[in-house]
Amino acid sequence: MSGLVLYAVIWFMTLFVTLPIRLETQGDRGEIVPGTMAGSPAHIDMRKRFKIVTVVAFGFWVVIAGIIFSGVITTCDFDWFDTMAEQCAAREAL
Repeated sequence: MSGLVLYAVIWFMTLFVTLPIRLETQGDRGEIVPGTMAGSPAHIDMRKRFKIVTVVAFGFWVVIAGIIFSGVITTCDFDWFDTMAEQCAAREAL
């Protein structure tokens, strides 16, 4: 389940990062629809964008999940205030 949540977070982050890439606004085209802002998208193919985001996010997910599940990075690596000192010490003792 946690892998699915990780993928969803990565997918949405990738979507929001890629949304402004190659965006053509109504102001760029010079065809501003009355009642809309000039910065509104003139045409955006979301189906194509979703497919690209899915493939890119899957690649990111494979790398990040592989690092997490392999144990290269653990929660003890982010325990800067020693709040989990006992659990980390027990894990290192194994």
